[in-house]
Amino acid sequence: MEEKDFRRIEEMMSRMIGQFRGEIGEDFRYHLGVQREDFQHKLDLVVEGQQTLVEGIDRLEGRMDGIENRLERVEVRGAAVEMKVDAVEKKVDAVAVDVAAHRRDTEAHRKGWRVSDGE
Repeated sequence: MEEKDFRRIEEMMSRMIGQFRGEIGEDFRYHLGVQREDFQHKLDLVVEGQQTLVEGIDRLEGRMDGIENRLERVEVRGAAVEMKVDAVEKKVDAVAVDVAAHRRDTEAHRKGWRVSDGE
């Protein structure tokens, strides 16, 4: 082999390497584009899921506000019922005091009066 044969081989190898580099670059760009599209699709799914979650949380907050308002009304009614029960307790206590006083008075006058506890 002569010097010119080596140069021809070197030139052929340089062309093949350049062509190979071009093919690798195109293949790399293609696969990179496919990966980007796949990633974008997955990212879109994540965003859609987040939007769905936000909408659900907003609906839940609305329902919780309604429940909170109802509980506040129940508390107000409970306080009113408690006040009425206190008033009834005072009236029952007053009646008990009156009955006890009446019984003592009746028992003090046994000779003329009798209290019948059954009939």
